[in-house]
Amino acid sequence: MGTLNVTRLSGRKAKANYFHHLIRDLEALDNMVESGLIEKSPIRIGAEQEFFIVKNDFLPNNNSLKLLEAINDPHFTTEIGNFNLEINLDPIHLGGDCFSRLHQKLSNLLDLAKNEAAKEESKIILTGILPTLAHTNIGLQNMTPFQRYYVLNEAARESRAQDFMIHIKGVDELNLLHDSVMLESCNTSWQMHLQVDPDEFIDMFNWSQAIAGPVLAACCNSPLLFGRELWSETRIALFSQSVDIRTNSFLLNDSQSRVSFEDKWQRGTVSDIFKDNISRFRSLLTSEFDLDSVEMLKLGQIPKLKALNLHNGTVYRWNRACYGVGDGQPHLRIENRYIPSGPTVIDQVANFAFWVGLMKGRTSEFEDIQDRWDFKDIKANFYKAARYGMATQFVWDNRLVSCQELLLDTFIPMAKRGLKLAGIVEKDIAKYLKVIENRIQGRNGAVWTVESYRNLLKAKKKNEARQVLTAHMYINQEKNIPVSEWEILEPDTTSNFNIQKLVSHVMSTDIFSVEGKDPIELVVNMMRWNKIHHMPVVKGDKELIGLLSWSDVQKYLDSPKEIQLCVKGVMKKEVKVIGPESTLQEARDLMTKYQINGLPVVIENKLIGMVTSNDI
Repeated sequence: MGTLNVTRLSGRKAKANYFHHLIRDLEALDNMVESGLIEKSPIRIGAEQEFFIVKNDFLPNNNSLKLLEAINDPHFTTEIGNFNLEINLDPIHLGGDCFSRLHQKLSNLLDLAKNEAAKEESKIILTGILPTLAHTNIGLQNMTPFQRYYVLNEAARESRAQDFMIHIKGVDELNLLHDSVMLESCNTSWQMHLQVDPDEFIDMFNWSQAIAGPVLAACCNSPLLFGRELWSETRIALFSQSVDIRTNSFLLNDSQSRVSFEDKWQRGTVSDIFKDNISRFRSLLTSEFDLDSVEMLKLGQIPKLKALNLHNGTVYRWNRACYGVGDGQPHLRIENRYIPSGPTVIDQVANFAFWVGLMKGRTSEFEDIQDRWDFKDIKANFYKAARYGMATQFVWDNRLVSCQELLLDTFIPMAKRGLKLAGIVEKDIAKYLKVIENRIQGRNGAVWTVESYRNLLKAKKKNEARQVLTAHMYINQEKNIPVSEWEILEPDTTSNFNIQKLVSHVMSTDIFSVEGKDPIELVVNMMRWNKIHHMPVVKGDKELIGLLSWSDVQKYLDSPKEIQLCVKGVMKKEVKVIGPESTLQEARDLMTKYQINGLPVVIENKLIGMVTSNDI
């Protein structure tokens, strides 16, 4: 969102002023397009790199502002989460060795960040969703303490008037109620920008939508969230829901989410895209405005269309139309927002070259697709790709085709053609498209993550597996070898880093619990069936109120009279507990001191797991 000084849009006067500037911005944009003021050449590309900051044990580190100060470079800026930062790369002309140069520039900036991070006992990870993220990391206490983030959160909450409900069903399932837009901080992206000639904008925008699903399938790398295996690119599902404020819009409740893939082909001009967004989505923020945009044009000045860009910045289309001013020249561009960060710099630059090649390499057979193809097929392709990645079957040119066949037989040759037309040097075309080809024929980041994680879970509990997984993600990133060359981790793989063993590494989270009013007969049999020696007793939202051990219930086994009792009459009410961040030695000492074999693991007296002497 840049460094705009924003405030919540409220009050009749502020709204009238804001909407006046918004309408005038649209008028000014139309004037600039009609009078040929919008730059048509040279074509530029640009990118934004979001990344995670972790401690040396690969858990999130909330030190982004300290790190930003130490890096002291204008290319770096904050994100909503205090464990994220973003690099804004300088735009460069499309042509020649631009991708190699962009690769080098990004590597240099990341090295700068890594060097400063090392001094702060931190590391940098490029990935769509950090595997070690926990629910405790996404509270408001970890929001970057800048006014604009709090303003956005308050505006979204007020507009929605209820918590954010997250439900994602993949191999596993996630149900979550959350009270802020901090869920957005779970996602980091590699956002790619391509400048587009205004005369071709609508055609190019529709084409960017058409190719999105197959491109995403090749680039998926975020299958895990909070230890659960969900979609191949879980960011798509999570981000769609994390800033969803649909309880309040200009349309009825079947309106689109602020994060969405649109519902139809675009027609008309670029300003029609903005008009559609303004009609669908309420403005949340305002700022102080310069002169009236139309008046500025009359004075020979180029307006920044501040009100329009402010609204556009809170509508998160996966392909987003953007207006900007560079070197005093107004331009239009398409921003690709659906590609995740990572897994390596070379993978990301290859993704960029692949996408730009496809955007520039469209052949005549794919013209006027908006009149021949059903947009619902294109939208379905995108969400299928997010769910299933490389296993997707796409509807392409009105026939069903496998992901590998479409990418290898149609997309790679088309990307090669487009890069040649854009004047990219042969060496770069071969280098970066080979990375994509190897991934299509081998595996993408999502496949590596899922296969490695499943293997690790054969020998480790979830939290340790997630840390070992992230450690090897980091090791492979540092080698800068494409993800198609990463070896799948074996069950006995260790991290090679000195990660102190904590209760969270060995505790069981898949545990049975009972309530105080449950009958003893049922509980005794549950313990017997599942070979359980300790049964936590909870009420309401997993609040721990007691513990049943096998010795507590044993005496009721042969007493039909006593078996009528309920759990509350038998359980121990004074329960020794431990937190997930405690060391195994602390757990061992507690068990020895009180001569017990099991400890409930709690956060603020809410049960999250169980650790036993066998686990230790």
